Amino acid sequence: MNDLCADIGYKSINHVGEELCGDHVDIIEENESSAVIVLADGLGSGVKASILSTLTSKIISTMIAAGLPLEECVSTIAATLPVCSVRGVAYSTFTILHIRNNEIAEIIQYDNPHVIVIRNGEQYDYPRTEMSIGGKKIYKSTVRLQENDVFIAMSDGCPHAGMGGVYNFGWKREDIAEYMQVLVAGGYTAKNLSTMLVDECDRLYGHNPGDDTTACVVRVRKREPMNILFGPPSNRDDANRMMSLFFSKQGKHIICGGTTSSIAAKYLGKPVQASLNYERSDVPPIAHIDGVDLVTEGVITMNKVIQYAKDYLGENQLYEDWSFKKDGASLISQLLFEEATDINFYVGRAVNPAHQNPDLPINFNIKMNLVEELSSCLKKMGKRIKVSYF
Repeated sequence: MNDLCADIGYKSINHVGEELCGDHVDIIEENESSAVIVLADGLGSGVKASILSTLTSKIISTMIAAGLPLEECVSTIAATLPVCSVRGVAYSTFTILHIRNNEIAEIIQYDNPHVIVIRNGEQYDYPRTEMSIGGKKIYKSTVRLQENDVFIAMSDGCPHAGMGGVYNFGWKREDIAEYMQVLVAGGYTAKNLSTMLVDECDRLYGHNPGDDTTACVVRVRKREPMNILFGPPSNRDDANRMMSLFFSKQGKHIICGGTTSSIAAKYLGKPVQASLNYERSDVPPIAHIDGVDLVTEGVITMNKVIQYAKDYLGENQLYEDWSFKKDGASLISQLLFEEATDINFYVGRAVNPAHQNPDLPINFNIKMNLVEELSSCLKKMGKRIKVSYF
């Protein structure tokens, strides 16, 4: 068992004028180190394409995860999908990435643009075996994973971008690979890499996409633990035990909350160095304690982090709001979304009387709800989460 993990992210934009996307990505986690990712592109666009791609991705991912052979998966798709009355064909193109034990990636491709693999900062020309299943030409590859490998799967909306406009014949796959090479070198997460690729396609389409466009990125990286302390314990006598457990854990340490940081400073025998530097008006300033990687305010900051987390899981439109800024919420987001793979929460159950005032202008969630909400978002990002209450 190695210490690698797969960071998975994707983004889609719809064909102009369509409510639904004709592409669909389905991810099934078989266990903590194995996953099946299917990107399906339904025939045409709109509702019919959306149904075709959703059916295809759901059926294939479920069957592959259950260990059924590829031939059976493809023949099931051919038999299941309805025939298009106009074109006389019944299919959705698809790309399958099967990550096994964080050691091997199986790539299975049917009629989608071929997966781009970037290894050691260069394009990696992986071997492909051509197969014929039910009259369909399928390509199968097996790649042994290395740290920092990046796999980029896409629907044909990506190479079609700019066709007849910026480019006569669209954005060629080799040009997309060169574009992504530069971004991969920046160390961005899979979600942000897929967002940048799709946003560039959208720009090339003049923000009127002529096709459904989807990019799905898998980034292989080492596991990175992170620890976050939020709130003082309900029983003051538990403070030392809570601090001892928190600081003994490997990885970076984040402390949220004024009272909590005071307890931590006392435990470490170091002063809290407060800052009056407001990076932004809606997030309180950070503080500093020797031996702690980040010290922030509690509830207001955490509310902002949850807002960023929900957006990151969806359209990822607020990325520029937090990715380069130095306020508490942005710094926590950078550490949790981009750096961490395994996150340990140490949550104190003490009630802050200030947060129970019904006359407050802001509707504060109680601490427990904030932690549960953030934990849920982080799990959806593929993080391993452990929460300990005190």
